[in-house]
Amino acid sequence: DSQFGTYVWPSAVVLAQFVWTHRERLPGKRVLEVGAGLGLPGVLAARCGAEVVLSDSEELTRCLQSSRRSCALNRLSRVPVVGLTWGRVSPELLSLQPVDIILGSDVFFDPKDFEDILTMICFLMERNPHAEFWTTYQVRSADWSIEALLCKWKLKSSHIPLHSFGADKEYLASSSLPGRHTIEMIIISLAQPDGT
Repeated sequence: DSQFGTYVWPSAVVLAQFVWTHRERLPGKRVLEVGAGLGLPGVLAARCGAEVVLSDSEELTRCLQSSRRSCALNRLSRVPVVGLTWGRVSPELLSLQPVDIILGSDVFFDPKDFEDILTMICFLMERNPHAEFWTTYQVRSADWSIEALLCKWKLKSSHIPLHSFGADKEYLASSSLPGRHTIEMIIISLAQPDGT
């Protein structure tokens, strides 16, 4: 739904808090935000000195317009916004410059998209073996899991406790988001050949 990209969701605020907490690591880093919508985490990374590309589905023109508008409002004229559709190999995906960090807030929203998302992340990480995928998501169902897909695509995840970066509060940066939503954060990377 193209409307999804017109709101700042609770997970975006939490991921932005993580980005802010680690801002000293960002200058000169190459960052790609997937499923950016308004692009709060990516815009913040760019303001902290990272070389950022924002992306959302090539089919969701309103989301891409939202990302461009966020860049314009933050005087980030050099942040490209590209259409990347999860699970689809496109010329835009193939022509991406190397990345160090991939950001994604609430991309694990609909289970039907989980494998397509991880397929793209795996593709990017195989081209950039040192890259990390920093992602936050709202817990919507105890039945939803990406563990089997991580194993299938030879990826691993590390859980990041929200209290470790000051995001375990109901209010962050004067925002009532995340509120009382249950948000989780993980960092996904390539698994070692032995599966660790």
